[in-house]
Amino acid sequence: MMITLTLLDFVGVFAFGVTGGLLAVRHGFDLFGILVLAVVTALAGGITRDVLIADLPPAAFQTNAYLMVALAAGVTCFVAHRLLQRLRHPIMVFDALGIGVFATLGCEKALRFGLDPLVAILIGILSAAGGGIIRDLLVAEAPRIFKEEIYAAAALLAAVIVVIGDALAWPSVAVATAAITAGFVLRVLSVAFHWRLPRAPGS
Repeated sequence: MMITLTLLDFVGVFAFGVTGGLLAVRHGFDLFGILVLAVVTALAGGITRDVLIADLPPAAFQTNAYLMVALAAGVTCFVAHRLLQRLRHPIMVFDALGIGVFATLGCEKALRFGLDPLVAILIGILSAAGGGIIRDLLVAEAPRIFKEEIYAAAALLAAVIVVIGDALAWPSVAVATAAITAGFVLRVLSVAFHWRLPRAPGS
């Protein structure tokens, strides 16, 4: 089970790294800038999660593997950004995958550390949003979590599924798969159908 969770963590790191790398390419960054934005975006969510639950040093600092995966994402964007751009909304697609993975793993890890379910859900959301917020701020954009279609709600859905599955003692791998899928699908559908949370009247 721990091997599976670690592999999923790498998937989330790579997905978020791609979003950072592609955004850097879109803003005309050079190779160094692409790698920096990819690494920061990829690792910030997991570091946030581990700091909040006091699992120190964070997993990203305990092995080179996380950094290597993040750098691989940046190199992939540098070399193959034209291919990746053929996807419709490529940043959103990889962002949605990262949201599902990090919300799920963040909540699951918080529960394993004995935190209250509501707190675990919050940590799941923060770990899913952390990388994206820093990524957007570094390119002087308003964080997507505050202005785009369903974003935090997708992380919330994934984390809630984890909490329910834990309470009912469902198989961990099945719960994680369902949570990641649900978060990913909700985020993608929100873009496809222009779903939004309510805004202030007259804004």
